[in-house]
Amino acid sequence: MKAYVFPGQGAQFVGMGKDLYEASTEGKDLFEKANKILGFRITDLMFDGTDDDLRQTKVTQPAIFLHSVILARLLGDDFKPDMVAGHSLGEFSALVAIGALSFEDGLKLVSKRALAMQKACELEPSTMAAIVGLEDDIVEKILRSIDEVVVPANYNCLGQLVISGSIKGIEIAIEKLTEAGARRALKLNVGGAFHSPLMDPARQELAVIIEKTKFLDPICPIYQNVTGQAVKNAEIIKGNLISQLTSPVRWTETMNNMLANGMDEYIEVGPGKVLQGLLKKVDRKIRSYSASIEQ
Repeated sequence: MKAYVFPGQGAQFVGMGKDLYEASTEGKDLFEKANKILGFRITDLMFDGTDDDLRQTKVTQPAIFLHSVILARLLGDDFKPDMVAGHSLGEFSALVAIGALSFEDGLKLVSKRALAMQKACELEPSTMAAIVGLEDDIVEKILRSIDEVVVPANYNCLGQLVISGSIKGIEIAIEKLTEAGARRALKLNVGGAFHSPLMDPARQELAVIIEKTKFLDPICPIYQNVTGQAVKNAEIIKGNLISQLTSPVRWTETMNNMLANGMDEYIEVGPGKVLQGLLKKVDRKIRSYSASIEQ
């Protein structure tokens, strides 16, 4: 069974999507439609901007979304998912690709999400850190002992957990987790504590917009970040999407559940190969590759 997976923030690169823009009229039309919806020429920043341009949250998130969604669209009849999942932001890309959201609504939600997250980041200095080489339950236990906001944010694969919280909380956690034997405890270069309670102002803002947006039942199940479980009901999808900003991304669980449900092919749709790398740490035998319009 084919699983299509969609990457999140951090996969961007200068020049991304230019090949899709030039490949067909449909690709060009979708990018130009996006420029109008966003109110600025995101294509100029994606194709010819700088790394700093692409690092702005209001650019990064729509850019990755557009790359993934337009690539999925250009696959045409080759895009035949039995199941999908998206890592954080990638969940929005996946929902558009499988018909639960329109292209226009998906892009508007992603843009609003990026701006709301940026605003939440400015309310309180916060950050994230990658913890490598410790079991999840050990990390969780240590985080519970810290009297600051610091929580698990991304369960990426066994032995790799990203944590999120206040600057002080992350600094204390890095010290304690290193003492506990973490191979690496490294602060990440991000603007805020994504997937933590500090994103609650953004969650509230986005919830209002999600509730007003039309969702349909998708063409195949989506394994959502909040539970790692397969969902096909539009109302449940909406609820999980609202919870996503303050809940951890359960990616390890997602991959294991996909494998248990018959996944034997894993196709990453969007920039980079991060998600293929995570799968290899779970099951090296599963065939994985990047989607391409040349296939």
